[in-house]
Parts: sequence; C-alpha cells; structure tokens
Amino acid sequence: MTDPIKVIEIKKSVFADNDQDARLLRGQLKEKGVYLLNLMSSPGSGKTTTLIRTIGLLKDRLRIAVMEADIDSDVDAVIIREATGIESIQLHTGGMCHLDAEMTRQGLDNVGMENLDLVILENVGNLVCPAEFDTGAVCNAMILSVPEGDDKPLKYPLMFSVCDVVVINKTDVLPYFDFNLEKCREYIRMRNPKATVIPICAKTGEGVDVFASWLEGQVKDWKQQ
Repeated sequence: MTDPIKVIEIKKSVFADNDQDARLLRGQLKEKGVYLLNLMSSPGSGKTTTLIRTIGLLKDRLRIAVMEADIDSDVDAVIIREATGIESIQLHTGGMCHLDAEMTRQGLDNVGMENLDLVILENVGNLVCPAEFDTGAVCNAMILSVPEGDDKPLKYPLMFSVCDVVVINKTDVLPYFDFNLEKCREYIRMRNPKATVIPICAKTGEGVDVFASWLEGQVKDWKQQ
C-alpha cells in the first residue's frame, strides 16, 4: 500500500508568525503615540482621492504621513505628495497582493514615527488578500464604491468583517446604478455589527468631513488611552 501523502499546513504557521509581528508593531505604535490606519479597497474605488480630501481637512491639526502600497509604480505616492505636501512613500510588494506586518514595519522605519500622529497605509487594491493579513494597524478601513454594487459584503465577507469603518464612495452616481444604500448597510451589519458606515463623495467632498472627524477622534482617543 502506498504511503499517504504528507500534508503540511503552512498557512497556519505563516499567519501565526504574522499575528505575533502585528501585535509587537501595535505595541511600538502605542509607545510612540502613532495611529496607523490600514485603508483597503478594490482598484478604482477612489482611495487616493479620498485620502487627498481627508488629509486636506486634517493636516493642520495632525502630523500625517502616507505609505502607498502597490505591486509596481510610484504614481499614487507622487500624487499624494504633490496634492497635500505631506510625506508620502511608495512600498513595492514584489508581486504580492497584500502587505503583512513585517512589510508594514519596514515602511514605518523609512517614514519614521518620532514626529507623527497619524500614518495612513493605502494597501494593495484587492478585496481578498489584504483582509487576510494583520498589518499591525490600529484600525482597518475600507472604501466601497457605488459602481461595485451593494452586494459586496455578501461576496467578500472577511474584508467587511475585519474593518472598523466602511466608507461608501461615489454617492453622486447613486441615481445611475442599482445600488441600495440601506440594503448595503444591512449587509455590512450582517458581517460586522460594530462597523461604522460613512457615505461620501470624494469627488465633490460631500461627507468627507464626517469621515475626517471620525478619524481625528479615533487618533485622539488612541493617544489618550
């Protein structure tokens, strides 16, 4: 009889090591009083435009830096720096579709944490892989754009389960898409009853002040705990 094939569960070890790295990184962030926001979404959801609007509202009150993660190019980092004037660096993932805690730590080492209140990590555009890896962030956020459809919380449950806040972007095109905002809220609650849901239009700026105020409050609470 042929010996059974040996199956080795690599993922468990990889995730366990990453979770430990993430916990250590969060401890370091806490010691330095730096709030790390991990922002996730599909490509084209409006992450960069949302960041530009949000940073514009907060940069006079918080010391902010941005880390842009992509498989290649530095397009978003350049856009952020030119539009806001704040420190922005690009993280190349070497073909990987996500960031983990060690990769995030390397980015933070290059940004420096001594004179910052808030670091925003714009994760790789993807609704699957980024949700699986704890980056060490204090808070997970995601942007869902109206053209993507209101059923995404049903199709990508983990992403919505791990997020503390869901920003629904491109509300200006609601009349042109079959997107039910209340139904989307319901689907998000099914996955994560504690998630905050904030509708915005990054293009016009509508609702971005609500998100900015929410984020500023989170940063201040984190520093005072």
